[in-house]
Amino acid sequence: MMMACEVLKFLFLQFLILNFVCCCIGFDPKDKYYINCGSSADVAVGSITYIADKSSSRFLSTPEDILAHTSSNSIASSDDSVLFRTARIFTKPSRYTFPLRQSGRHWIRLRFYPFLYQNLDMKSANFSVFSSHKKTRLLSDFSPQNGTVKEYLLNVTSGIMVITFSPSRNSFAYVNSVEVVSAPDSLITDDASLFNPIMAYSGLVDQALETVVRVNMGGPFVSLVNDTLGRSWVPDWSFLLHPNLATNASNIGGVRYPGGGATQDIAPPTVYGTCTKMNSQSDPNSNFNVTWNFGVDAGFQYLIRLHFCDIVSKGANQLVFDVYIGEFLVDRDLELSSVSQGSLATAYFKDFVTPLMDKDSLSVSIGPSKLSYYPDALLNGLEVMKISRKGSFSIGASSLTAFLRSKKKLVMIVGVSVGVTFVSLIVVGVLVFMRRRKKKQEVSHSKIWIHIPVDGGASHSHTMDSNLSYCIPFAVVEEATNSFDEGRVIGVGGFGKVYEGVLGDGTKLAVKRGNPSSPQGLAEFRTEIEMLSRFRHRHLVSLLGYCDEKNEMILVYEYMENGTLKSHLYGSNLPSLGWKERLQICIGAARGLHYLHTGYTKAVIHRDVKSANILLDENLMAKVADFGLSKTGPDINQTHVSTAVKGSFGYLDPEYFRRQQLTEKSDVYSFGVVMFEVVCARPVIVPSLPREMVNLGEWAIKWQKKGELDQIIDHRLVGRIKPNSLRKYGETAEKCLAEFGVDRPSMGDVLWNLEYALQLQEAVVRDDPEESSSNNIHEISPHFNDVDTSNSFGQFERSSGDDLSDASVSKVFSQLIRSEGR
Repeated sequence: MMMACEVLKFLFLQFLILNFVCCCIGFDPKDKYYINCGSSADVAVGSITYIADKSSSRFLSTPEDILAHTSSNSIASSDDSVLFRTARIFTKPSRYTFPLRQSGRHWIRLRFYPFLYQNLDMKSANFSVFSSHKKTRLLSDFSPQNGTVKEYLLNVTSGIMVITFSPSRNSFAYVNSVEVVSAPDSLITDDASLFNPIMAYSGLVDQALETVVRVNMGGPFVSLVNDTLGRSWVPDWSFLLHPNLATNASNIGGVRYPGGGATQDIAPPTVYGTCTKMNSQSDPNSNFNVTWNFGVDAGFQYLIRLHFCDIVSKGANQLVFDVYIGEFLVDRDLELSSVSQGSLATAYFKDFVTPLMDKDSLSVSIGPSKLSYYPDALLNGLEVMKISRKGSFSIGASSLTAFLRSKKKLVMIVGVSVGVTFVSLIVVGVLVFMRRRKKKQEVSHSKIWIHIPVDGGASHSHTMDSNLSYCIPFAVVEEATNSFDEGRVIGVGGFGKVYEGVLGDGTKLAVKRGNPSSPQGLAEFRTEIEMLSRFRHRHLVSLLGYCDEKNEMILVYEYMENGTLKSHLYGSNLPSLGWKERLQICIGAARGLHYLHTGYTKAVIHRDVKSANILLDENLMAKVADFGLSKTGPDINQTHVSTAVKGSFGYLDPEYFRRQQLTEKSDVYSFGVVMFEVVCARPVIVPSLPREMVNLGEWAIKWQKKGELDQIIDHRLVGRIKPNSLRKYGETAEKCLAEFGVDRPSMGDVLWNLEYALQLQEAVVRDDPEESSSNNIHEISPHFNDVDTSNSFGQFERSSGDDLSDASVSKVFSQLIRSEGR
C-alpha cells in the first residue's frame, strides 16, 4: 500500500513538473493585453497579470464609468475565478481599443459572469459584441446566464483591434475580462480536408474562428495556466455517448513532438499523453465505435481538429483504426506509426471542415479498422471551432428558420455577384431532402447548395463562400440540358461529353458529364473539383458546381461564348484572330498559370496546358480550363514531384517524360508550344507532313534559332506583325522550350515578356484596328506555300483524331474536344 502511494506521488509530481515546463516554454506573444474589467487592482492568474480596469482606461472609451463587483461565494473555484468577481457595465455603446505591434493571428477572450449588483440582475443583460477585424460580429443578442468564456481566433491585418460592446434597446452590456493576445500563425494552416464531398479545404488561414469546445480525452481539466497559449481543455466524460464502451490510458512522459507538425503550442503533453480508447476487454471480436457528441449551431461550418498520439501500442502490433465525423468516414485505416515515420507516442493532429450544419449536434467516433490486428482505437484530444459566416458568428432566428426550411423545399435562387470589372451570375439551388439508404463506411452526399461566387475581377478570394463548390441536384442538371439531349452536345473530351445547359432564366451553363467507360474517372473528377474550388481568378475558368447523384460524375462551369483558343487558330470556319488579340489571349493564359504557380502556399502544376484548354469568353478574354490532371507542386525543400507521366502529345515536357519528375517548368514548356501554335496556327502534331515538320515545337525552334520565324507564321498574320514584337515573342517561346527545366523562365518572366511584346506591337499599330503597318514583316511565307493552307489544317485535325472540326464548336466550352493522346 505504501509503495502504491509513493508511485502515485511520483506520477503526480511528474504531472506538475510537465505542466510547469509546458507553461514556461512555447510561443512568446508580441501583443498581450489582459484586462481585469471593473477592478481597482491588478490580479495574477498563474504567470499572467490582468491589469485593473481603472489603470487601463487609456484603452477604454465609454460614456459612463460603472464598475461592479461581488463578494458572492457561488463562483466555482478555478484558476481564473478571481476574474469573474468584477465587471465593467455599459449602458451605451462602448469600446476597447488596442494598438497591435504585429499582424497575424490573435486570440480574443471575453469572460462573462452574471451576478447581482445594486439590485441590478446582470442575467437580464442583452447585448452584441463586435470586432473591428472585418467588422466581425462576435456575439448577437447575447444574454449569459452563467459563467462563460468566449474565445475567438482572428487573422488580423491592421495595426489596431477595437472591441465594441453594444447594449440592446432598453438593456445593458457587461464584461468581466478582456484579452487580446498574439497567437502563432502556424496554429491554423491550409491543410484541412473538407468532407461531403471529400476534398482539400482552402482559405482556412483567413477565416475567423470561435472555439466551441476543447477536450482532453481521457485526462483531467487543463487550465490556462498549464497551456502555452492560455487555453483550457475540459475532460471528455460528459460528451461520451456510451461511456461503458470507453476506457482511459496515460503516458504523459512518453510523448514526443516531431520536427514538423504538432508542437506544444498545438496541444500540451497533458493532452497528447492521455487518451480515451475502445474498451475491448481483451475480446478480439469487439466491433463497436466510441462516440462523443457536441452541441453546435446550425447554419455554420466547423473546423474539427483531432489530436492523436499512440501511447498504447507496443511492439509490432500497432493501432490501425477508422475515424468518423457524424455519419461520414473521414479517415480510413489510420495508422499513427506510418504518419510519424514509425515512431510511437508521437504527437499528430488532423483538421477537417464540415459542410454547413443542418442540425444542432455533431458527433465524432473512432472504431476498429478491417486491417486491425486487434480491435482498438484511440483519441487524445479534440477541438471544435465555428467558422464565421458572412462576418458573423451568430445567425438570426428568421435566417436560421429559413435555412432549415430550405432543406425541405425545392427552390431556385439566382445569386448576382457584381464586380468592378464585370458581373457574374451564379445560380444557387436548394433541393428536396429525401430519405436515402445509408451504409456504414460510405460517404453520403449532401443536398445543400453552398454559394460560391464567380470572381468579380479580383485575383483571388479567401472568403469561406469562395472555397466551396455547389452540390447540384441531378434533377436541376437534367432539366437544364433537356435530359442530356444529344442536340445540345457541344464537344467531346476524354472525360465525357459536354452539353450546353440553359436555366429557366436563360443563363447558360457548360455541363461536362463523365463517361463511365472513360479511363479519366473519379480521380480527375475529384481533382477538378478540388482545384477549381480552391482557386478564384479571372483567368481561370469558374466551376459553378458538381453533381454526384445516381452514380453520375457531372461538372458544371460558366459558359464560354467563344470556345477554345484552338478552334480560333485552325480546324474551323471561325474568323481569324489578329496579332494583338493573340498576344492578349497569351497574356491572359499566362496570368492564370502564373497565379497557379505562385498564388498559394504550394504551387499547382496544371500538367495539361494546351490551346484546347484555353477558353475565350464573349470578349475573347482567356481562361485556363481542365484541371483534371493538375498536381500540387513540391514542398519548399524539394525540387520536384515524382509522378507518373500524364499530359498531351506534342505539349509534353521531354524532361518530365524522361525522368518522371514534375515541376512548374513542365507547364512552361507546354505553354511555349502553345505560343508557337498561336503564331503558326497549325496543330502541334501532324503525322502526314514531312518528318521534320511533324512536331511543331521542334520545327518552329529550328526556324527561330535561324532568326527566320517569320517564314513559318500564319499566312493571315503576314504583314501585320511588327518585327520587334515577333522577335521578342519568338525568343520567349524558344526559352520556354529549353531542354532542361532549370534553363526555362518562370511563368512570371514569360508574362512580362509577352506584355513587352504587346507594347512593341502597339507602339506601331496603336491607331490601326487592322494591326497593319508599312514597316512590318514582308509578305512572303514560303514554307506555308508548300501546303494548301486553305483547307489542309482541317485535314490535319481529322487525321490526328483531335478536334471536332465543324463550325458547331464556335460556342464550345472546356475540353470540348478529344484530348490529344492523353
